[in-house]
Amino acid sequence: MLQRHLRAACAATAAAGALLVAGLSGSASAQAAVPPALLGALQRDLGLDPRQAEHRLANEAEAGAGAGRLRATLGADFAGAWVSGPESETLTVATTDPADAPAIRARGARAVVVDHSLAALDAAKARVDRAAAHRATADTPVWYTDVRTNTLVVEALRPAAARSLLAAAHVDASLARIVKSAEHPRPLYDLRGGDAYYIGNSSRCSIGFPVTRGTQQGFATAGHCGRAGSTTSGSNQVAQGTFQASVFPGNDMAWVAANASWTATPYVNGSSAQVAGSTQATVGSSVCRSGSTTGWHCGTVQQLNSSVTYQEGTVSGVTRTSVCAEPGDSGGSFISGSQAQGVTSGGSGNCTSGGTTYFQPINPILQSYGLTLATTGTGPGGPEDPGGPGDPGGTWAAGTVYQAGATVTYGGSTYRCLQTHQAQPGWEPPNTPALWQRV
Repeated sequence: MLQRHLRAACAATAAAGALLVAGLSGSASAQAAVPPALLGALQRDLGLDPRQAEHRLANEAEAGAGAGRLRATLGADFAGAWVSGPESETLTVATTDPADAPAIRARGARAVVVDHSLAALDAAKARVDRAAAHRATADTPVWYTDVRTNTLVVEALRPAAARSLLAAAHVDASLARIVKSAEHPRPLYDLRGGDAYYIGNSSRCSIGFPVTRGTQQGFATAGHCGRAGSTTSGSNQVAQGTFQASVFPGNDMAWVAANASWTATPYVNGSSAQVAGSTQATVGSSVCRSGSTTGWHCGTVQQLNSSVTYQEGTVSGVTRTSVCAEPGDSGGSFISGSQAQGVTSGGSGNCTSGGTTYFQPINPILQSYGLTLATTGTGPGGPEDPGGPGDPGGTWAAGTVYQAGATVTYGGSTYRCLQTHQAQPGWEPPNTPALWQRV
């Protein structure tokens, strides 16, 4: 575990039409300016020019909605989706049934027929997660569901250790792929997501995303940064708040309740970057990270459902990315366009030679602790009440985290969720065809 102590800590263009939440309202008006620092990092790290970067963000937003619709259509046959190409111009959707190919192509996507459904791969990974809870996994530090190869991948220092883990989990060999790797992931402390904060008098981490819980202000961050009851101070050394809950290992999530001197805002890193929501990015999508050691860096989402073993234990449900990070970058914000993705957990490599970084997705943090993400559409006290006169009724509610495939009622109709997200005021199902499909 890499932790910087207090003494060590003390030693592009904003294109107005760049789509960040394309299609949420079903019209071209659902646009926001890309923060210059994020757009610049996207161009640098993925080798894009400004036009390509903007097109990529727009294509990825559209692909997320398209993949969600096809997932609902294919049901149990669905085997995952991913984007590819310099501008993420190609959406590929995998299915276990060749008869689904015409429906996939009709949606403008490339169809691939595979042996295993996404549900089968995720079930196999869940068995490995359970087996790993009762055995040492230092020699098999990473495993994940890989939709592009239609396998459960286990990265191992020793392939024999991976075979032993799979056998203990009763995972069929046809579902798994063993990759020999020398990767040694570790938590990346001292990350600056929004701003740095200090825990007690010993270490520094970073705000992941500001949140509210009713009228209480606070922020989400990495669980390895502090335990429940630990006190924090801000980057200005002013008393800030207290950790209310923290989980690490297992997950890497925590939240801090701030005192009355602090207010949750939708900004990232003190720049023009603003958070509009938490719609989960598709595999292959670009994603950017802000950290106090290395600033803005970008890469792509490699796998959504990963498990990684640190010295302290295994963390499951994290997202694996090609973004680089270094010690001092832990806890900070991962964002795709204007959509919050998660808080930096750990990784390997560095920003000179490149590396792999994992983030704890933000939606499970919000759901676990009953938090509401601070966004451009909400005030400091949380989301506005969508009810009142003219309330159409139903089970949909702002502030709720909805998983892809979940169903709600609204205005007398039933809707199916297409993309995992936290509901925001103004994002009611009839208004957001990229997020909800009427059934």
